[in-house]
Amino acid sequence: MITKETWIWMDGKMVPWDQANVHILSHTIHYGVGAFEGIRAYHLADGRSAVFRLGEHIDRLFDSSKLLELSVPYSREDLCAVCAKTLAANGMKEGYLRPLVYLGDGEVGVYPGNEPDVRVAVIAWKWGAYLGQEAIEKGIRVKVSSYTKHHVNAVLLKGKICGHYVNSVLAKMEAKREGYNEAILLDHCGYVAEGSGENLFLVRGGELYTPGLDASILGGITRDAAIRLARDLGFKVNEMRLTRSDLYLADEVFFSGTAAEITPIREIDRRVVGSGVAGPVTRQIQKAFFDVVSGRDSRYEKWLTFYQPLAVPAASVPSV
Repeated sequence: MITKETWIWMDGKMVPWDQANVHILSHTIHYGVGAFEGIRAYHLADGRSAVFRLGEHIDRLFDSSKLLELSVPYSREDLCAVCAKTLAANGMKEGYLRPLVYLGDGEVGVYPGNEPDVRVAVIAWKWGAYLGQEAIEKGIRVKVSSYTKHHVNAVLLKGKICGHYVNSVLAKMEAKREGYNEAILLDHCGYVAEGSGENLFLVRGGELYTPGLDASILGGITRDAAIRLARDLGFKVNEMRLTRSDLYLADEVFFSGTAAEITPIREIDRRVVGSGVAGPVTRQIQKAFFDVVSGRDSRYEKWLTFYQPLAVPAASVPSV
């Protein structure tokens, strides 16, 4: 459950949390035409606060909006600044950010009109380990879903688009109902795609394997970080098609994602992965990732956007 903060940024101003509402006829509520991002800010080891790969996330938000033919009424620089200011206004040393581009209540039918009412909000809240702290340490149980990823010509898969996630919700509900923590979805040809909200890696023979960007996956920003960190650690990373058999025969498997960070997988379809605990390669990449986001590895400081949280949340509408 989300813990209420003080302010949400909406269309150019900070709005008190409980007043950040939209009309019931907002087009995105009915048809799912909207774009969003999930971004994390971390409290660093030296006491500073920073957002992880903020610029790349905002770039993807604009890319997703472009795929939907939505013209974002703010610049990339504006929204980067708004993300930092929203965290600061709420006095948050760390947290999760959700920028959202959505359509208002200008049209009711499927067609949003020639000049749709594009609106933008940025929400921040406290969010710990997405799948639980124990998952980060010990790994999770996963099932291959009966639901498949969308065909590449059915929807615009390279966008982080609101309506696409119905597919993920169904897969996650099925997995949880059957006693698993998460799902792995295959594509329409039966090859491994991704989790309900995570990219996927497996390790075999000391090498990493992950579906390529030509697969039915979102190009994850944490996925990119994991690949770069793994290569910098000396591991070979192969981007290629993977089958369910590859999952079952892997020495290690892990998820990557803004919410999931680097989460080991210890079991798939009741088959134990490797020795049933997070493997040594996963551990190395996980440690490297947390060293980066905690500010302990200066080589990747360019991935961090620093901000200064207020000592306490602002009592009145802060300047934006």
